[in-house]
Amino acid sequence: MDESVSKPTFREALIFWLKLGCISFGGPAGQIALMQRELVDRRKWIGERTFLHSLNFCFLLPGPEAQQLATYCGWLMHGVRGGLVAGWLFVLPSAVLLWLLSWFYVEFGTLAWVSAVFDGLQSAVLAIVVGAVWRIGRRVLRTPVMWALAMGAFTVLFFGMVTFPWVVVGAAGFGWMAARCGWVGLGAADGEAAGVGAFLAGSGRVALFRAVRVLAAGLALWWLPVAVSAWGLGYEHAVTQQGFFFSKVAVVTFGGAYAVLPYVSQQAVGHFGWLTQAQMMDGLALAETTPGPLVMVLSFVGFIGGWQHPGLLPPLVAATLGSVLTLWTTFVPSFLWIFLGAPVMERLRQVAWLRVVLAAVTAAVVGVILNLAAWLAAAVVWWPETGAVNWFGLGLAAAALTALNGLKWNVVTVIGASAVAGIIWWAVAL
Repeated sequence: MDESVSKPTFREALIFWLKLGCISFGGPAGQIALMQRELVDRRKWIGERTFLHSLNFCFLLPGPEAQQLATYCGWLMHGVRGGLVAGWLFVLPSAVLLWLLSWFYVEFGTLAWVSAVFDGLQSAVLAIVVGAVWRIGRRVLRTPVMWALAMGAFTVLFFGMVTFPWVVVGAAGFGWMAARCGWVGLGAADGEAAGVGAFLAGSGRVALFRAVRVLAAGLALWWLPVAVSAWGLGYEHAVTQQGFFFSKVAVVTFGGAYAVLPYVSQQAVGHFGWLTQAQMMDGLALAETTPGPLVMVLSFVGFIGGWQHPGLLPPLVAATLGSVLTLWTTFVPSFLWIFLGAPVMERLRQVAWLRVVLAAVTAAVVGVILNLAAWLAAAVVWWPETGAVNWFGLGLAAAALTALNGLKWNVVTVIGASAVAGIIWWAVAL
């Protein structure tokens, strides 16, 4: 490893991943910031350079990058079992909570207090993200060129000039050209690095057989529940259709939840008719208030689709099957990408040209996180209905930032206090 780290026991890691799954609010920016704070800065279980290398790889994959990053970090510490525990515990608390909220939603209608909790949580998450941008930027942006890449990525994303995948592709292309030209303006050429030939010479049949086994097992686990649904419920049943649809979504959607949601909304509402646009928006609000990736809103889509199109099943059974199959086909592919690619990426860390490419991507990722922070700040600082300044949200974010970075409060304490503050503010305003 590139820094001094202390490897935890499997039990210590298990407790941590469960805790993280319960407090990982705020979408990818907040979750990445939380992992960086806890794994790198506080516990020192992962070296910073290793963490950023892992993050760069996850940004190149389809699917929820924060969950993939948790899986990668778990794999680094304890192999496949560590990756499985980290990845599933990252989403299971949210899955259980969102199932309960979905059931309350269909039985009793919208939940007014949900938005109040979210108002408080947003401020805490904004504080976590701002702290992460500062820490990562200060350590990563070591040259003027890296500063330029970060600010360029932020600019084109913030003003909607290009989409997220093209930012990563552009940064990688720039790094590749810099490596070919022998240019060290990215500050990534320090240290000895092996060439591609050395990597290929050490690969051998073992790595190939391992990749084939992982691919076969991953594909079987991925598609077996979909096949069982098609056999037991029929191909046209809503639950089966959800299995096929979200399997496709898992493969083609790059750029995180905000890139996939418009497409899912269009198809789930307009094409399949599983739910209405208003229900889709309510599901997004519910997903925002639960820990775990924002893409967990797909679980709500699966639940409502099964509830409203149960076929011969009881509505709650169909809804639960829809929710479970949606989650399965959304996240199992993410494990497959990590377990296939992570061993290769760890060996490629010593390839000289790839280090330069990843340095460029790292700089762009700082801009990506800054853009997500700006998006989150806009939601916290201004009321969307009137455009007026949200003094409560702004003040709570400042207090949370002070508590985290000035007073060194525990993240769990700050998140819990912010949620309570949101509910109190809502109750007072009634």
